[in-house]
Amino acid sequence: MSVQLLGILNVTPDSFSDGGLYAEQSAAVERGIAMRDEGATLVDVGGESTRPGAERIDPAEEQRRVIPVVRELVAAGVSVSVDTMNAETALAAAEAGASVINDVSGGLADPGMYRAVAETGLTYIAMHWRGHSTDMDALATYDDVVVDVREELKARLSEMIVSGVDLRRVILDPGLGFAKRPEHNWQLLGRLDELGSLGHPLLVGASRKRFLSPWGAEPAQRDEATAIVSALAANAGVWGVRVHDVASTRAALEITEAWQNGRTDS
Repeated sequence: MSVQLLGILNVTPDSFSDGGLYAEQSAAVERGIAMRDEGATLVDVGGESTRPGAERIDPAEEQRRVIPVVRELVAAGVSVSVDTMNAETALAAAEAGASVINDVSGGLADPGMYRAVAETGLTYIAMHWRGHSTDMDALATYDDVVVDVREELKARLSEMIVSGVDLRRVILDPGLGFAKRPEHNWQLLGRLDELGSLGHPLLVGASRKRFLSPWGAEPAQRDEATAIVSALAANAGVWGVRVHDVASTRAALEITEAWQNGRTDS
């Protein structure tokens, strides 16, 4: 399986689909190891909810939730990414052994993030973002969502250069569901090649999001739809997908890969 499979591990009390399930350190570590065993190539540990309407938390509280889990998972041989908008948390997670920084704000939430990324030298996932969860639904206005997202991500890359970030280690994420209406998400997925023209690998995170609600009224009922979208994204050449249910998406990715191999084996 060539596509990176990121398993979502929310160590929060208030995430939209699994808040509170893994708030205890032992439960979080157990879940992270299980996701690795199910096929996750990275376990993405986050301590701050970014669900619509979520309030910010103090970085110290975020670190209290996240860093012990990162440290234990790394000690257990699990490859870890940290899902954070805070430079201090990114630095602490890097020291604890995380290998990837996944920033849903693309560096806009904390002016120190790019310096932290440059200092650590870690792979950096920069998502398209227009504002915090309390405001993002009001910011979903575009002339052409794919063109606008591409240009806004391009501006982020320019800022990274100024801060000394190694662009060879930058992954871009179109930010499905963040200041995006359902039609925006589908347009971004259907035109991933235009985003790929920036010259950076792409991460797609569709897991359990509201635009998949026609295929599941509740978030946890959207895992099949998530697996299908993830497989289609993999077929379109993305670097990775980020999901809650690792097992179903891994199966979809393996079937996609077998299908592709069948074309070349004849």
